[in-house]
Amino acid sequence: MDLEHNSLGLGDKPALIVVDMTRGFTDPASPLGCDCAEVVAANSRLLEEFHKRCLPVYFSTVMYRRDDQARVFRDRIEALNILTPDSDWVQVDERLAVGQGDVLIEKQWASAFHKTDLDQRLRAQGVDSLVVTGLTTSGCVRATAVDGLQYDYRVVLAREAVGDRNSAAHEANLFDLQAKYAEVMGLADVIALLPDPACWQR
Repeated sequence: MDLEHNSLGLGDKPALIVVDMTRGFTDPASPLGCDCAEVVAANSRLLEEFHKRCLPVYFSTVMYRRDDQARVFRDRIEALNILTPDSDWVQVDERLAVGQGDVLIEKQWASAFHKTDLDQRLRAQGVDSLVVTGLTTSGCVRATAVDGLQYDYRVVLAREAVGDRNSAAHEANLFDLQAKYAEVMGLADVIALLPDPACWQR
């Protein structure tokens, strides 16, 4: 039986959180990557809409500057060790337009909130809700969406703009996120929720 829940949508000033759309995850040549051209295209569309409205955009990238960072996580998934500052794998996919005012958040764990200043940055900009996109649905996207709720933001996921190496995990996690933590909506419906184009003070 599904849990009853209210559909909250977005607030007056949403931010876009683009989770780990970096070459390490979008390039199938990477041990962490997958072929996700459709997810890249959906993120590109959302970026266009957020930039047009001068709404805040945050990208996250997993990056390890020291051997002691997230040691247990990296011992469990050794492929994470390729994500070093001098590696192309930590760079935002070149198919995505990074705006002048966009912010890059370095993280070492799954959530873009965990041990970063993302929440403080969002509060400073008056953000009241989040559109979360990126890779992967069952991992870093889920962790970021759940933390978004736990920090008291309304959270919306654009279905076409998230992806996973495992299709079953992707669908199961979208189902669970919709039931408890976030609204899972089609890309067109998310765009329809965005405020009219107007430049907010960053």
